[in-house]
Amino acid sequence: MMEKIAKTLQLVLLSIILISTVIAVVMEIKNMFLNQSVMLADLLLMFLYLEVLAMVRVFWSQQSISITLPLLIAITALARFIILQGKEMDPSALVYEAVAIVLIASAIVILRLRHSDKLGLKKRKK
Repeated sequence: MMEKIAKTLQLVLLSIILISTVIAVVMEIKNMFLNQSVMLADLLLMFLYLEVLAMVRVFWSQQSISITLPLLIAITALARFIILQGKEMDPSALVYEAVAIVLIASAIVILRLRHSDKLGLKKRKK
């Protein structure tokens, strides 16, 4: 019974995320059309929406999410933040954000290599 309630709640929340993301995409496209310009920050925002939609699709089909998709979203969001804030900030203040991006990117590389044969970490069949 509890599992059915949890699954229904997940489905409802996933649907809300999906609908909200589609609405946000439409609003962003409308803003780009009204402003008659497309900036890099706009493209990164659209990429964020695309990644959220991919995460919804993966969760819907597999009922679980790997850490890679949220990390990609975090890197893209951080890059967008740096682009938007970089115009107003002293360039030396961006060092912390750059270090954060390197750390997150390193985590993704390690996670990817963990499942490959390159590091020899896979269990060997006996």
